Amino acid sequence: MKGKKIAFLFSKLAVTIADMKRIINEQVADRVREMLVNETDVEEKTMFSGRCFLVNGKMCVCVNQEDLLCRIGYERVVEELEKGNARQMVMNGRVSRDFVYVALTDIKGGRELAYWIDLCLQFNPLAKAAKKKKG
Repeated sequence: MKGKKIAFLFSKLAVTIADMKRIINEQVADRVREMLVNETDVEEKTMFSGRCFLVNGKMCVCVNQEDLLCRIGYERVVEELEKGNARQMVMNGRVSRDFVYVALTDIKGGRELAYWIDLCLQFNPLAKAAKKKKG
């Protein structure tokens, strides 16, 4: 009987890896939201399988289950790839020149997250807005 009670309690406390990733995702999204609080034009959308933050109508940074997707511009992409801090975004077999993925496991604290958010905000004025879809 004792073993059944323990198994029942453990099953109630068990959290799946997917649940943990979702929790981490929400925590990082909250931290990104806080870091963008001083920006005047911030919009959130669900894109790229995550929560994306648009600044001045342009995709800036996105938090998904495992990564931070950062729009930092081609020159910074090259620098960060050379440092080994990120990996190139490839979508449908096409390289997205201005974007990199950064593993959330590589972002140990607020300082690392702030570094990536700052890079995104530095590039934002230079970024082109996506074309509006008709309809």
